[in-house]
Amino acid sequence: MRIWTVILGLCVSALAHAGLPIQHWQLANGAQVYFVESHALPMLDVSVDFPAGSAYDPAAKAGLAALTHRMLDQGAGGLSDNQIASGLADVGAQLSGRFDADRAGVTLRTLSHAEERHAALSLLTKVLDQPAFAAPVVDREKLRVIAALRESEGQPASLAARAFQSAVFANHPYAHRETGEIENVSKLTAPDLQDFYRTHYSAAGAVVALMGDITRQQADTIALQLTGALPSAAMAASTAIPPVPDLSAGVMRTIPFPAKQSQILIGQPGVARGAPDYYALYVGNYILGGGGFDSRLMNEVRQKRGLAYSVYSYFMPMQQAGAFQIGLQTRTDQTEQALQVVRQTLADFLANGVTEDELTQAKNNIIGGFPLRIDSNREILEYLAVIGFYHLPLTYLDDFPQHVAEVTAEQIKAAFARHIHPDKMVTVVVGAAVAGK
Repeated sequence: MRIWTVILGLCVSALAHAGLPIQHWQLANGAQVYFVESHALPMLDVSVDFPAGSAYDPAAKAGLAALTHRMLDQGAGGLSDNQIASGLADVGAQLSGRFDADRAGVTLRTLSHAEERHAALSLLTKVLDQPAFAAPVVDREKLRVIAALRESEGQPASLAARAFQSAVFANHPYAHRETGEIENVSKLTAPDLQDFYRTHYSAAGAVVALMGDITRQQADTIALQLTGALPSAAMAASTAIPPVPDLSAGVMRTIPFPAKQSQILIGQPGVARGAPDYYALYVGNYILGGGGFDSRLMNEVRQKRGLAYSVYSYFMPMQQAGAFQIGLQTRTDQTEQALQVVRQTLADFLANGVTEDELTQAKNNIIGGFPLRIDSNREILEYLAVIGFYHLPLTYLDDFPQHVAEVTAEQIKAAFARHIHPDKMVTVVVGAAVAGK
């Protein structure tokens, strides 16, 4: 295993330095295909994504998208969930999924040898094209989802995240809780899931990503196999998500909770994928709170004052503007002090910008660490899926280091001034009460 790991690392590293040769084409049924051919290991990674995330939930059926996605491998093509799992295990394949507000996807890892590959892809095809949505199984999975939702109500981190999402996005579809609400999930039926599948899992909306030990012709055949029997585009729902409105004023939400620490989240709508300011915000955020011990927030909150073990900030770009978030935990008796330090650090960052030393260090660390972000087939597959789903340039990974290198201190200050407004921040505290904003 160690030898294989070293070989894989060398091969992927060489591929990364040479530039990833991403191939892209569209099938006759409208599906988009993104492929990187690599014969370094006898493995194939495949993913298929759809615009079927929680943002597409009807208002009265929060949780419908997530339950539909959850049910895909719980019986399909005449096979039970146990038969699907056993069939995958028999050939050493792994099936997994991903789900967020924008997209729902299924991922397969299999050996590339013909016998194992064909068996695994046959099962994936059934999961994608022939999900059963059997009523008894739907009822079983609903109970599991509801149990998890009830459990989350006793977890301060979950309470904070839920309140933050609701306050930042208000009536926008991004405010939908990904797994839904108990009262809505309990009312979902098998026909609800079947309707959502027919209208959101069309071939025309599919993004197929393939990475590994196959040829271009084989990749084309596989992509057509996986999408050929998907619902037709004629039944497809709109994939448009409305823009996220700016907040008109600051919001303070305190949720009492019997704990020794307060959970604190601060933020607002950030930026969408492909935004012109993305690289300036990315590099600037590394300096503010995304760079671990290199960041100002960590220095001010932890290093100087010991108010938290960890503090972070990030932008989450989505089809529309995802959240900008600052987060930390602190002792309940230090809640107000921690809030003041975070707010002052952000205010100083916005007013004064970054130093040249900070900028140089951030660029060096980001660019130097970038190869580690594409040092496995799975990570490359995820990037292929993101590039395809969000219509990013095929040269995105090759261009990333250069875009980072070109960011200036002036661009960072201007970008943050355009997007971050301290007077319109959402602040959520779960734990201790605070005196005010």
